Amino acid sequence: MKSIFYLLDTAPYGSEKAFGALNAAAVSLTEMNVTLGLYGDGVYLAAAGQDSTNLGMPNLSDILYSYGELRLLVHEPSLIERGLFGETLIETTELVDEEDFLEAMENSDSVILF
Repeated sequence: MKSIFYLLDTAPYGSEKAFGALNAAAVSLTEMNVTLGLYGDGVYLAAAGQDSTNLGMPNLSDILYSYGELRLLVHEPSLIERGLFGETLIETTELVDEEDFLEAMENSDSVILF
């Protein structure tokens, strides 16, 4: 089975990139092994307890719960840089260091940047 790695490095709210990455990943799940890698400001997507009501947008972390077969990698150095290391993350996250994050990308058949 082919594998694909979606890389999200922008904050989940403020652009359509995170929503687009989630939709692309969802469509790919039936045909491929899918990993969504959160890097840079993308790590904010993994924060538990998000409330996007005032933004008029769907709660993107809730959408992640819908796709249990989606592998969700969170770049730990990015969490630390943003002061989120002690925060509660959604249960489906897998914290990885720089080396493991890059290895997951290199081992994928395709990488798509958002």
